[in-house]
Amino acid sequence: MWGAKAAPLYTLRNMNEKPAPRKRKQQITFNYIFKQWIVPLFFITVGAVVAAFALEEFLVPFTILDGGVVGILMIVSQLSGLPLGVLTIVLNVPFMFVGYKRLGKRFLIKAVYAMLMFSVFLGVFEDMKAVTEQEILVVVFGGLLLGVGVGLILRHGGCLDGTEIVAMLLSQKTEFSVGQIVLFFNIIIYGVAGLLFGPDRALYSLLTYFITSKIIDIVENGMEQGKSVMIITDHGKDIADAIYTQLGRTCTQMEGKGMVSNGKKTVLYCVITRVEVPAIKKIISDADVSAFVTISDVSEIVGNHIKKKKSAVHRK
Repeated sequence: MWGAKAAPLYTLRNMNEKPAPRKRKQQITFNYIFKQWIVPLFFITVGAVVAAFALEEFLVPFTILDGGVVGILMIVSQLSGLPLGVLTIVLNVPFMFVGYKRLGKRFLIKAVYAMLMFSVFLGVFEDMKAVTEQEILVVVFGGLLLGVGVGLILRHGGCLDGTEIVAMLLSQKTEFSVGQIVLFFNIIIYGVAGLLFGPDRALYSLLTYFITSKIIDIVENGMEQGKSVMIITDHGKDIADAIYTQLGRTCTQMEGKGMVSNGKKTVLYCVITRVEVPAIKKIISDADVSAFVTISDVSEIVGNHIKKKKSAVHRK
């Protein structure tokens, strides 16, 4: 119609656009506070107590060093006579504020709390007598307890050592990974320990470091650490049904083709926990003895990891 004005182009576009979804504000309830703060801070406190006990009652009396910033502080404490707890606060907290920009306010609060608890209990255990005089027991149980303590703190969002934060910042400007930079730091620390306190102290410290690292992985990830399973089989439906019935895990099915046999194969992919590995091996062997299976570690899972609580077979 001649009398009607054409709508502006930007108006037509806006009419077709969907409004941007609003972010839902997190409601602060007791359940939220309990899960997000009370429980984590409780376990961070337990972890700080255990880690402090491991250092003061096992490692420090025998000059066996931890890695990272704590290891540097142990060297400074041995040479200067200053309390390890005080040094931990003075030299570690600045790293936490550097990490604040990268990891956020929640990390900062939990990390500072963990260090405060760690420092307090280092002072509590400082004057207590060492648990044992046997150095091999010191290495094994000191490393084990330190790994349990640090693992609990990391699992619940805290941190005791600024080395990882420095490594993350350096890795952005270099070609080295975070793990490589941390390892490089620790090699320097143990090398200095060998020069100052003797090569046997460096070797004991290195052994303790490996024990602690392994225990940290187990505690931080738990027995729920993910394992990815890829199954190449001719009996895909039977195996997938058995996995879902017995383990409550769903599978993703893909079609494959053998390059030599030229035959069609079913490829199944699923994620399980480490404790379910023997069960899934039995399921596969019972259904198809010729199936080809690979099992790999999963460092992180994003999205829904479906676990059925109880199958009909189990209820019967």
